[in-house]
Amino acid sequence: MAILAITLHQPKRLIVGAKTIGEVGPWAGAVGSTLIIATPMTAGFADRLQLKGKVSIFDAIPGEPDIATLDAALLQARKVKPDLVIGLGGGSVMDVAKLVAALWDTDQTLADVAGPNKVAGRNTRLAQVATTAGTGSEAGIRSLISDPEKGSKIAVESPHLIADLAVLDPELTYSVPAAVTAATGIDAMAHCVEAFTNRRAHQMIDGFARMGFHLVGKFLARAVRNGDDTEAREGLMLASYYGGICLGPVNTAAGHAIAYPLGSRLHLPHGLANAIIFPHVLAFNQPVTPQKTAEVADALGLGQNLDQAQLRQAAFGFCENLGVEMSLAAHGAKEEDLPDFAADAHAIRRLMDNNPVDMSIEDVLSIYKSAF
Repeated sequence: MAILAITLHQPKRLIVGAKTIGEVGPWAGAVGSTLIIATPMTAGFADRLQLKGKVSIFDAIPGEPDIATLDAALLQARKVKPDLVIGLGGGSVMDVAKLVAALWDTDQTLADVAGPNKVAGRNTRLAQVATTAGTGSEAGIRSLISDPEKGSKIAVESPHLIADLAVLDPELTYSVPAAVTAATGIDAMAHCVEAFTNRRAHQMIDGFARMGFHLVGKFLARAVRNGDDTEAREGLMLASYYGGICLGPVNTAAGHAIAYPLGSRLHLPHGLANAIIFPHVLAFNQPVTPQKTAEVADALGLGQNLDQAQLRQAAFGFCENLGVEMSLAAHGAKEEDLPDFAADAHAIRRLMDNNPVDMSIEDVLSIYKSAF
């Protein structure tokens, strides 16, 4: 099999460790104007950044940022004219920060830059300070913004979205509730697993993916049990970062495609949607990727030499034991809506085409029914 060529982008500087949020200010130096993108909760960490100069905060970021959110953030940026943009939060915050840094001082719109390699450039420095361990957005060149009218996500991909500085400070994740820790940790793991078992898998990315899902297997349950476990929290932040690297050159596959309609139609948090779908897609793909799937199962402690049914049950138990409610019905899904979900998911070709085995709409529907 021919190995595809890949290009790897990573932040110019990465700082990992407890209390490293305080290194952002010294790194930034004398900055005239800084705009922090945050949520009302993560804005509380702003003082720890040790910034000098004029600081403004935009904290109106919902769980799934949409076009209106981005427009409002851009409006504030054009008022304060930042020299530095800081994303201080989870994936939603960091995705908005990327686009604000790249677009606030240009004529390009979101429509202009949708898709790969359409961002013209970036004049503003960008720092990403993660406060959750899930999306790995701090590592990558991709930003996702919801389009409420179409019920889908707009994906922007460009090397101009990469951070000048990324900070992984596990202390910022102490306050993340156990349920969110579980869901976002499974999301980070799904990034790694879907890239690892991908049609476009690459031996270099396989290395990052392996490190990621092994860390989740080792530390996720620990972090869910004890949110102040610094070693476990740092391990999950690294897993999330490695997953973010996997997204660039390889990306996810059917698991994420099938999870997306649960976000757009049921408004489930992204990590939770991925957790619900994960066991079903892992088992579905097993016959085509048996060795890699066995490696994942072993790393997560699911068992060895499992058949499809056993694998699905073990992966389901892994998620359920972390406190994840795994029934779509419990989250408000109606059985009559599942065919619409399946049509939406099947149409996300940028991810579906990466899956190691082709899925029909009927296959997707059967996964929703299994998860119902």
